[in-house]
Amino acid sequence: MDGSTDDDATKGRPRVDEEELYHRLNEVERAVDDLRWYHELGDAGSVRRVRFVGPPPANTTAQTDQEKGNRVVVPAYVFDPKRTDGTTEPAPGVVLPHGGVHSNLSTRYVGVVRELLSRGYYVIAPEYRGSTGYGRKHHDLIDYGGLEVEDTFAAREWLVEHRPVDPERVGVVGWSHGGLHALLNVFEHPDAYAVAYAGVPVSDLVARMGYKDQAYRDLYEAEYHLDEAAHENPEAYRERSPVWHVEKLETPLRVHTTRNDEDVNVLEVEALIRAFEAEGKEFEYEIYDDAPGAHGFELLDTAFARASRERIYEFLATYLDPPGR
Repeated sequence: MDGSTDDDATKGRPRVDEEELYHRLNEVERAVDDLRWYHELGDAGSVRRVRFVGPPPANTTAQTDQEKGNRVVVPAYVFDPKRTDGTTEPAPGVVLPHGGVHSNLSTRYVGVVRELLSRGYYVIAPEYRGSTGYGRKHHDLIDYGGLEVEDTFAAREWLVEHRPVDPERVGVVGWSHGGLHALLNVFEHPDAYAVAYAGVPVSDLVARMGYKDQAYRDLYEAEYHLDEAAHENPEAYRERSPVWHVEKLETPLRVHTTRNDEDVNVLEVEALIRAFEAEGKEFEYEIYDDAPGAHGFELLDTAFARASRERIYEFLATYLDPPGR
């Protein structure tokens, strides 16, 4: 024993608070996922990470004084299919926003991406503002249902500009919070998308705040985010809720949900469906009673999930006309 203590060993080193540790661990997790993407999809296509810009933030709390008002830099994953037929004809594309209030495109989506690549789709998955794995600032730029939706649209614009993608054959596909992105994207940019799919989509934030606990509500009430509770500013939560914008639907849409969803309660999606019907909108939907896996059922490696995803791909193909169909 040399008489040294743990305090001696750490003397002079900068201390890392819990928040900083959280972000550092998320960066490590994302880096590990990067390796898994390359390993698991190398035979199906290529994987790249790119960066582009979305609009400036509405809340500049997370920005330094020097950068306040600058447009937000948005990372994204781009997946290119292997084109073995020798054609140079434009191909269809899919925009794939991930789910989660603060999350990223983890490899839980690898099966979906592989299946899209095998059908000849170019895929872009934006890590919109608020995503994890890119440090505290990107995390704190979150604007749930707001400008982050424009980050996803910016991903669509990047894809048609930088890949041989037919701008008339672009779809948007998402689950949970990604489903909200899909809905709000086609509501706000109806001419940009030929088709949309929303799985177990977050649909009504006002109702959602009523059945979630305070720890969940804190994510929205944070100073760098909405800075108000739903009861203090219900209009802000309503504005970010697809159910209150259904009159804007012009794009072919399919929606799936399940009654045993423990995250997005089926009441949200049922309200969305009724609102579409009240507006006389044409769309397709399916409500399962007890889907194995509940909220994440369609991202699993089960026969049930694959069959459900196959219905999604059939719907997309009707409007995107993938090669070899």
